[in-house]
Amino acid sequence: MTKVVGVNFKPHGQVYYFDPDKLNLKNKITVIVETEQGLQFGTVVSENTDILASKIQGKLKKIIRIANKSDYLKHKKNLKDAASALKKCRQIVKQNNLKMHIIDASYTFDRDKLIFRFLADNRIDFRELARQLAAIYKVRIELRQIGVRDKAKEIGGYGPCGQKLCCARFLNDLNAVSINMAKNQNIALNPTKINGVCGRLMCCLKYEDDYYTQSRKSMLKIGDKINTEYGEGTVIGLDILKQKYKVNVPNHGIVEVDKNESN
Repeated sequence: MTKVVGVNFKPHGQVYYFDPDKLNLKNKITVIVETEQGLQFGTVVSENTDILASKIQGKLKKIIRIANKSDYLKHKKNLKDAASALKKCRQIVKQNNLKMHIIDASYTFDRDKLIFRFLADNRIDFRELARQLAAIYKVRIELRQIGVRDKAKEIGGYGPCGQKLCCARFLNDLNAVSINMAKNQNIALNPTKINGVCGRLMCCLKYEDDYYTQSRKSMLKIGDKINTEYGEGTVIGLDILKQKYKVNVPNHGIVEVDKNESN
């Protein structure tokens, strides 16, 4: 096991793990860390966590220091300047009639790079846009295309359950969701039932899938034979959460059988 702290760089953003070294770090403490993008200002959201070394991708970087007042003021200025750069970038995109929507802009803490994230239906040739932005801001420009899940996370909204979107509320890692997860949970494969507001499969299919998979292990499969009080029948349906079977018994019809009461 390796001791780490979890840090994010924006509210509800993805959590990244760092080596706390000898620093005593508590939740909500702001820190300066080194990332592949350069220095970043972040907030500790998971203190002194032990995780398997196999779950760490690449070399674990250390927390450089706890942020001080000067760091905080620099971070606030970066946010303000990035907001201004976002407006300017959107103006240039509109002038050049580029089919892309700029979602946000952010400076690395050391202002070595200015990153713009955008949404587009197709591949975009943004080389001229990057040159214009670099001429204005005199820093390295990175334009990063994101998916519709990321857009939903940024904008927010409400899901069919009536709750705020999970991605905007607490999900930090938008992992791939597959249609097999819906099948595993016996959900009708109706796009209006299994797709979220982003148009992709609902994220809740992902984090509920492990429970369904574990619950299925102790249950019979469709087509298996089972003894009931009405005689032997064939399993034609499963209610995984209630741990019940729908059984077709010859000369009697369809009955519901509790897994724990089956013979």
